Amino acid sequence: MNRFQLLKKILPGFLPLIVFIVVDELFGISAGLIVAVCFGIVQLLFIFIKDKIFDKFIFFDTGLIVILGCVSYFLENAIFFKLKPALIGTILCIILGISAFSKTNIMALLSKRYMGDLTLDTGQISQFNKSTKTLFYIFSFHTILVIYSAFFMSKEAWAFISTIIFYLLFGAYFLFELIKIKLNNRKYKKEEWLPLVSESGNITGHAPRSVVHGNKELLHPVVHLHVLNSRKQIFLQKRPLTKLVQPDKWDTSVGGHVAVNETIENALKREAEEELGINNFDPKFAYRYIWKTDIESELVFLFYTFFENGIKVNEDEVVEGRFWNISEINSHLNDGSLTPNFEVEFNLLKKMSII
Repeated sequence: MNRFQLLKKILPGFLPLIVFIVVDELFGISAGLIVAVCFGIVQLLFIFIKDKIFDKFIFFDTGLIVILGCVSYFLENAIFFKLKPALIGTILCIILGISAFSKTNIMALLSKRYMGDLTLDTGQISQFNKSTKTLFYIFSFHTILVIYSAFFMSKEAWAFISTIIFYLLFGAYFLFELIKIKLNNRKYKKEEWLPLVSESGNITGHAPRSVVHGNKELLHPVVHLHVLNSRKQIFLQKRPLTKLVQPDKWDTSVGGHVAVNETIENALKREAEEELGINNFDPKFAYRYIWKTDIESELVFLFYTFFENGIKVNEDEVVEGRFWNISEINSHLNDGSLTPNFEVEFNLLKKMSII
């Protein structure tokens, strides 16, 4: 259930309150309560017939209108009816509070009912959680105002707070979110965007490179290629000092991000040509795994190939590169000169009897 679906569900609950205020002003409290309760029942039936769906939330909301309206009518005191928005607000605050501040995200579970097979990437989930916290504060503030106005203010002030103030708060929140989205889009417009993926490799969204490299929850695909020669030596490249991750260390022959709308195969060929100047090779898939650091999470597609002639290191991409003997690599394991990522892949290649 997203913010707009939540607002859509809450809206019908306010209409009987407005009806009550109008009728009460013209014909008195009793008439206002009777008409408001009848209006709520008719509204529930109309929604059921129109949408052909029995919505438990709207049914519960209307049920409160009927129960509290009847109690107020027989006790000749509208306070119970007036507290209806606060009761709904309290229930929503509990749901939002549990979702925002505990490991049980009720809002996320409810959302699955309305999204079908649609899934959220980790970035969207993070934004969803932030929105849930904001909604919790909005509902809490509004609920307190409703309770105070029901006991200590006029029915006109109560009506204004219960309806108009609610929409003003939500309107300001949605406007703020819209402006923030537009500013972020302008900020990242000229930046490279990377695809986001699930652990199985399915595309779930995309995000700017700087955001991806600052959030270890955003899983994105990369390609790695190990270049071997006929003697099963492995070509390693040395990372520039300017690299954010593992600078000045020896690393996998070829490595790079997959671009938006780019296949794994095309990304592999592009990176190989950019870094080593090779374009006529036969890549063989070896393994897929997730690699996590303090700043990012990568879904690595690992390949290897046999190639030894015509390698030309691109100095704009790589500091230097050369073939290493297996024994030489073994002697440097865990001494800090090789990237941890490469050491893991080196052991994988040995287990698969590729080297």
